[in-house]
Amino acid sequence: MSTKTNLTLVLGSLTAGLLAAGSASAMPSTLNWTAYGTGTSGHAQIMAISQLLQEEHGTQSRVIPGENDTMRMTPLKTGRVDLCACGIASYYGSEGVMMFAGPDWGPQPIRVISTSMASFGLGMAVAGDVEMDSIADLEGKRLAYLRGDDALNKAAEAYLAFAGLTWDDVERVDFPGYNAAFDGIISGRADAAITTTVTPAAQRLAASPRGLQWPELPTEDAAGWAQMLEVAPYFQPHDVTSGAGINADQPLASASYPYPIMVSNADLAPETVTGLITTLVESFDDYKDNAPGASGYALENQNMTWVVPFHDAVVAYYQESGVWTDEMDAHQNALVERQQLLMDTWEAYQADAPEDETAFIDGWMETRRAALQEAGLNPVF
Repeated sequence: MSTKTNLTLVLGSLTAGLLAAGSASAMPSTLNWTAYGTGTSGHAQIMAISQLLQEEHGTQSRVIPGENDTMRMTPLKTGRVDLCACGIASYYGSEGVMMFAGPDWGPQPIRVISTSMASFGLGMAVAGDVEMDSIADLEGKRLAYLRGDDALNKAAEAYLAFAGLTWDDVERVDFPGYNAAFDGIISGRADAAITTTVTPAAQRLAASPRGLQWPELPTEDAAGWAQMLEVAPYFQPHDVTSGAGINADQPLASASYPYPIMVSNADLAPETVTGLITTLVESFDDYKDNAPGASGYALENQNMTWVVPFHDAVVAYYQESGVWTDEMDAHQNALVERQQLLMDTWEAYQADAPEDETAFIDGWMETRRAALQEAGLNPVF
């Protein structure tokens, strides 16, 4: 099972010599970003980091808000921006799946700069009047399915998998959108839906006559975690301390993945990346309290064996700092090889692909799966 690497014991290796080396890194006069919409915690975090970059390097930032995944990812693909403070779509983009499986996309050469793992989680919100001792008790219950929201439906599938269940083991109730699903739970037409623990929708359910409960995902349940990660390897165990009905003094053993995920393309100038990661790590105290969730960028929160490869300059920084291990290096190389295999497979597939978009996507997903399986890798999708 892939879990977050514990870096606590090696934080002390960030020496004064490294600080001096990092401060010498050149930064461009301007950085262009895409991020979540104004008013979101993701946008606020990037604005706080941008202010710090201006103070320390004189780098001006232009942050373009994007209201959905493709609006955030397209400027990165076309080279209009240097960086994207994205969601889990960055992983889907690197894999060439879901909204990135169409003719205009395919697997992207995405690289992680840093990620934020904050106090909230992505959990299964269950009406409080449903009898439930564990996630396995979802069997036979009415689970919300959000039309057009592949990411949250995949998350629901992963939660079911933790208990060895599938969509066939629950009563699927389709809703046109996120808020409609929670309206459905409150009115008694469904029993559960996936959400982040801090959303207004979860707060509404908690305040309703039905109430709210969060089934736990015990860290010690190795079999459950293995089943969940087989479906959605980007999840990781997370002690959730904030959210509707959650007591910070009694953390909820649940799951999450980073938000935002700060990514670039593989060819972003290494000196830019070095300056950025140096600032994020070594000036952490200067921005951690300047936006909700900004403390999530702490070095000890970085998962060095996650599902998207790091930028080469980030790897070099961690190597010099002493936090990079042989295990991390092997994992990084495997991720880069997987991504290259996907990009090569995409290039070959396009040469004789169907013109019809539905046929194109179906054919690509079959070709992608076959290529990964032949290489002994989990296709996931």
